Amino acid sequence: MESRSRFRGLTPCALIPPCALLLAAAAAPTLADGLAGKLGTGQSDFGGVGLMQTPTARMAPAGTMSVSWSRTQPYRRYNVFFQPVDWFEGGFRYVEVENREFVAAGDGRANLDKGFDMKLRLLQETRYRPQVALGFRDVGGTTLFGGEYLAASKRWYNLDVTLGLGWGYLGNQGDVDSPFGWLAERFDERPGRAGGDQGGEFALDALFRGPMALFGGVEWQTPWQPLVLQLELEGNDYANEPQNNDQEQDSRVNLGARLALSDNLELHAGWQRGNTAMAGLTWNVDLAGLSQVKRDPAPADPAAPPRESWAAVSQALEENAGIAVSRITREGRDITVTGEPVTYPSLMHSEVRAGRILNAQADDEVDRFRFRWENRGLPLREGVHSRQALVAAAGTEDREGDHLHGIYAHAELRDSARAEVLHESRPQRFQWALGPRLDQNFGGPDGYLYRLMAVLEAEYRTDRNGWFSGQLAWTALDNLEDYEYIADSDLPRVRTFIGDYLAEATLGIESLQYTRTAQLGDNWYAMGYGGLLEMMYAGAGGEVMYRPFNSPLALGLDVNWVRQRDFDQRFELRDYDTWTGHLTAYLETGIEDVLAKLSVGRYLAGDLGTTLDLSREFASGARVGAWGTWTDAGDDFGEGGFDKGLYLSVPFDAMFTRSSRDRAEVAWRPLTRDGGATLDRRYNLYDVTEERDLGGYWDEHSGAWD
Repeated sequence: MESRSRFRGLTPCALIPPCALLLAAAAAPTLADGLAGKLGTGQSDFGGVGLMQTPTARMAPAGTMSVSWSRTQPYRRYNVFFQPVDWFEGGFRYVEVENREFVAAGDGRANLDKGFDMKLRLLQETRYRPQVALGFRDVGGTTLFGGEYLAASKRWYNLDVTLGLGWGYLGNQGDVDSPFGWLAERFDERPGRAGGDQGGEFALDALFRGPMALFGGVEWQTPWQPLVLQLELEGNDYANEPQNNDQEQDSRVNLGARLALSDNLELHAGWQRGNTAMAGLTWNVDLAGLSQVKRDPAPADPAAPPRESWAAVSQALEENAGIAVSRITREGRDITVTGEPVTYPSLMHSEVRAGRILNAQADDEVDRFRFRWENRGLPLREGVHSRQALVAAAGTEDREGDHLHGIYAHAELRDSARAEVLHESRPQRFQWALGPRLDQNFGGPDGYLYRLMAVLEAEYRTDRNGWFSGQLAWTALDNLEDYEYIADSDLPRVRTFIGDYLAEATLGIESLQYTRTAQLGDNWYAMGYGGLLEMMYAGAGGEVMYRPFNSPLALGLDVNWVRQRDFDQRFELRDYDTWTGHLTAYLETGIEDVLAKLSVGRYLAGDLGTTLDLSREFASGARVGAWGTWTDAGDDFGEGGFDKGLYLSVPFDAMFTRSSRDRAEVAWRPLTRDGGATLDRRYNLYDVTEERDLGGYWDEHSGAWD
């Protein structure tokens, strides 16, 4: 997996290794009833819900991530598939071809092919109608195993039956000629190589071309619930395998079984082609339902004795309510707390906890508590609570509704000159953290690469709007000597020097910069920065953003001048410098909680183009997304023709017993190339101003009393 944040070669996950992220997710509650050993939910050998070699029309529950491995000689398949919405499944795989050499490397290693699949549900199953899906296999890779299909699945009691029509790899049996030949002669023949000369492009020129074959099968949920048996009819004949790697097929009927080892861990095995054994393993994670029982400090008693000072109240607000207070003021019957959220993902939770603390301190004349939220000195919004309703709701569940209906939130208002300042504090000047990090990369021509590091992060706040920040990384263990750049491109090497950066320095400065923010108007924000901006680039830049309160639309513009850093990651610079920047539109589509980001601008190699990023955030806070970048680099882009990838962002709050606003991100891109490369800015205004969006603020009210 390769990173799309911070730097473009490996996968940083804050200060925890990606494997720890997965282990923590495994420890958290997953699918309520589990998918392992359940009818119609198994992953195929290729990944994605299916039988063995063939897909079905079935889908996993929305929010499911399935990681699987299978081996059917001479193929080993490693698959990661996501179900972001009920009607769409997407994922990627690597296929290791054991008896074919990776020619470009020239060192005898096995060939490794990568591919992308997607499946669309066309019809839902009813009592009389099957579920119908349209799918595309290996549509975005080299298309060595490319194929399209239309599948229908119907369940009767303990049987789930599928019948499908396949083209390409799924249609090599050629049961019938192309059904679309009457439209145009080109549909009669399928191209021998699709996806562009270098692979990686969407193989639109091959879709539904060539002969067609029937495929299908049946699954039986046995009386022993953990076991599902399978019978499958293949559409492939193994006489047209990629790289002239044809295999003998004694039968197109396959037999298999799936056995649940736990609720979400499943073993699968089978007998395929009439002569070859298959074995595999699948692990399912319910990203939508990730949660963890919390062991946070108990909420304060609203009837507790007053604290000795408002400074003590400020400390309690940070420790118990997760508010880093900058100011507490009193005006008339209102007490206002201004500060940054530092602990709880839900501002509602922080406000309710803070209201309990304020009630114990305020005199009887105070009627309302106001919470003015800011981040990095930028005012974002205000939440207003009735004191009486909040205290009543803290005492009995029956009064929670009265409190909820009395809350309102709006764009932040500035303090009146008449307000009495009860307490004012300066931001915590210096903060630091030291921890391990595992950066890793797999699926490229170099096989699995890793780097185990100790990372020291530090930050010094000069004031509410400005701060110095830096990262120092020491490599304890790695195998980066295996990295070799073998691509062919005339673009400036803006990212493909990554191996040199990673291998050159055992101790390196990953970033060291000064950042400053400002509010330009009611809905306008700005940020400027300069220094060592990331592992590979130093320079200066700025960003301006227009983000109305609780609006689905935001617009941002960043402009940066950067110069390439020396490989030792100290303070020396190389000769290459450039201007880069993008105009970006952010849109909460209102469809399945999907966020769309569209960027247009100039990339690090000087190429011009656009990036489209689509992602969905679930109730747990986990986010799944995909992006693609298309530029005018043309053939110089390198293998694949455009940049693309998938990513998973998981909140620590969903994995650990203490509340947290931190996140870990794991991203996958097929290859590191120089086209479409962006500057990995450490801070961006859309994230800094995220609380301008109310999100699920009102829905979080009931959980605030736990």
